[in-house]
Amino acid sequence: MRLPVLIAVALLLPLPALAGPASDAVRFFYSPPVFEGDPELRGRFVDPARRIFEANDKTPEGKISCIDFGVAVDAQDYDEAEIARTLELSEKVSGDTAEVTATFRLFPNEDESRREMLWSMAKVGGDWKVSDVASLTNGWRLGTFDCDG
Repeated sequence: MRLPVLIAVALLLPLPALAGPASDAVRFFYSPPVFEGDPELRGRFVDPARRIFEANDKTPEGKISCIDFGVAVDAQDYDEAEIARTLELSEKVSGDTAEVTATFRLFPNEDESRREMLWSMAKVGGDWKVSDVASLTNGWRLGTFDCDG
């Protein structure tokens, strides 16, 4: 008699969001971390993120570019092993759009190095592409950057 009650209760508990195909597209940027602005990676993005990276490419020689840090890690410095050890991804999919939340730590034993990033995704031609990235930790959104001037 107790087993059916336990099963019923277990079915009513909220389940954690599980990683899936949209998360796999985001995981690419963390395993190991890569420079998102690399023109060779442009096919992984759609607007507005793609437009921002293209504008950043036009930064005149000798000027500091508008994106001078790792977008995925929200930092310039990090410990690859710590990111790999602490990275957690969860996703919410709604049709051809998804939001993937990445949480991790940049350095061991440093609470101030915790990061929470929100990746906005769009399914294009059957593949998940990044449309925007936001730092929930530091309050910025890539799609609002002005790299044109």
